[in-house]
Amino acid sequence: MTTSTAPRTGHIGLNVTDLERSLAFYRDVIGYGVIGEGKEEGRRFAFLGEGGRPVLTLWQQADTAYSAGNAGLHHLAIEVDTVERVKEYESALRAYGVEFAYEGVVPHGEGAASGGIFFHDPDGMRLEIYAPSGAESSTPPVESAPTCGFF
Repeated sequence: MTTSTAPRTGHIGLNVTDLERSLAFYRDVIGYGVIGEGKEEGRRFAFLGEGGRPVLTLWQQADTAYSAGNAGLHHLAIEVDTVERVKEYESALRAYGVEFAYEGVVPHGEGAASGGIFFHDPDGMRLEIYAPSGAESSTPPVESAPTCGFF
C-alpha cells in the first residue's frame, strides 16, 4: 500500500471496571466532553471527546484493574499546549487524590524540552499529560530511559 501520509489515531478505547467512576474522572478531571453513552445493562459505554469528535471511549467490560505485566496499552499520553497547563492539571489531579509516579513536571529525558506528569487513572492505567516544550530546566527522574517508559 502506498500512501502519502501515515494514518492518524482516531480514538482510544479503554476497558474499565466501573463506567461511572471512570466517566467522572475523564469528564470532570481531565475535561473531555461526553459525546454519547450506552446505558443498556451489559453494554455500557461512553464516547468522550471535543467538538463532536471522539477521542476516548470507555467500555465497561473489565473484571479487574489494569496490569502493566499484560500485553496491550502501555500508557495514554495527552498533549496540552503549555507546561503551565500541565501544572494546572497536576493541581486538579492532586485535589482529586491521584498518586503520581514522579514529583512535578519532568522532562521526557535528559536535555528534552518536552515533559509532563505521570499518574494512573481509577483502574490503574498509566497516563501522561505533557507539553511539547517548557520542561528543559527540570531533571529527569531516570537518565537511562525515557521518563514515560517505566512508571
